[in-house]
Amino acid sequence: VSDLRPSALPGSLDVSHSMFDLRSPPQRSMKRYDSVSSVPSSTSSRKDSQGSNRSLDTITLSGDERDFGRLNVKLCYVSSVEQIWITVLHCKDLSWPSSCGENPRICVKGILTLPRPVHFKSSAKEGCSDIEFMETFVFAIKLQSLQAVRLVFKIQTQTPRKKTIGECSLALRELSSQESSHWLDISPPSK
Repeated sequence: VSDLRPSALPGSLDVSHSMFDLRSPPQRSMKRYDSVSSVPSSTSSRKDSQGSNRSLDTITLSGDERDFGRLNVKLCYVSSVEQIWITVLHCKDLSWPSSCGENPRICVKGILTLPRPVHFKSSAKEGCSDIEFMETFVFAIKLQSLQAVRLVFKIQTQTPRKKTIGECSLALRELSSQESSHWLDISPPSK
């Protein structure tokens, strides 16, 4: 039974005050957890609001919890010539298994999931956390065929051996002549 008389309140206030005194943990770790809920106005943190666990660089994650990075692509459909333009811009915050070595050569393989799939592949670049590709692929395909399919991207190592280290995809329902930019979260490859 707790004593709720006024004479007992000063003691209980001291307890509750010390419980909420957050000055004792290091400021650095507090800031890391704050980034999950706060949305500062700077452009870099706005981009990180989708995957703010990127700032938890002091915690090593494993398996499906690990952050694999993001892929930036641009899409455009030119209806006058019935062509889809796919530009692979770059991978950001990319990570790969240690079994792939320190700096594997990395490429992006794309697949349009039509009844007869269309495959394309970027050139291989030296592996680092931010890789610029800046490559455009053009295919002549009717818009009606594209609106029911997905565009799948597989992030692959070429050296020391070919291996898919992550993938992401995008539905093509809303293609238009207006170029659209997309940031796709890379997830572990499906088994």
